[in-house]
Amino acid sequence: MEFPFSIIVNSETETAKVVKLFFNEVNPGNVIALNGNLGSGKTFFIKKFCQMLGINDADSPTFSIINEYAGDVPVYHFDFYRINRLEELYDIGIDEYIYNSEAIKFIEWAELMPEVLPSKHFEIKLEFINNSSRKISIMKHD
Repeated sequence: MEFPFSIIVNSETETAKVVKLFFNEVNPGNVIALNGNLGSGKTFFIKKFCQMLGINDADSPTFSIINEYAGDVPVYHFDFYRINRLEELYDIGIDEYIYNSEAIKFIEWAELMPEVLPSKHFEIKLEFINNSSRKISIMKHD
């Protein structure tokens, strides 16, 4: 996979194929920021990725802010949608999570609190084309 990467997918099956390609680019320690409207497929993308690590219970952490999953590699799954102040993230120890070199970190709605993102991270944007099609764009920030 070369970055920047962009593709239009027309089904969940096609999205899962993109996840599989992306999976090969990710290492423990990486941060993946996901942005897109409600229902654009952020959580689906993360669920498919986690399944490849043997994690079958991934779900949106909208109300808990963070879900932690134990698989072949630990995964921290954040959702910033309900975060109102940056201090809320520091209260849960965001820096310890973000800079953990053994875990993969996913952040849904990352654009709401970009201050916590390390300079080196992946950014995935999911955009509606129509009811069944999405544009997936992936950038690698080094």
